[in-house]
Amino acid sequence: MINLLLFANFQEVIGSKALSLELNVNNILELKNYLLSKYPELDFNFVMVAVNEEYATDETVIKSGDVVAFIPPVSGG
Repeated sequence: MINLLLFANFQEVIGSKALSLELNVNNILELKNYLLSKYPELDFNFVMVAVNEEYATDETVIKSGDVVAFIPPVSGG
């Protein structure tokens, strides 16, 4: 089970602050591709990803029990 933490527009698109998914994916890129197949309106441009509270890249390996956070850019003044 992979646990996802969602923020800002990701929460709005998916309709939840968190998801737990039973998936057979190997890395962040595969997870992104899965999410895009379910939610094509997601935009991963400029989104930071963290796995277990450490910043990650598309090649970062993920496994059951990991917590993956998608952190969109923040704007404000």
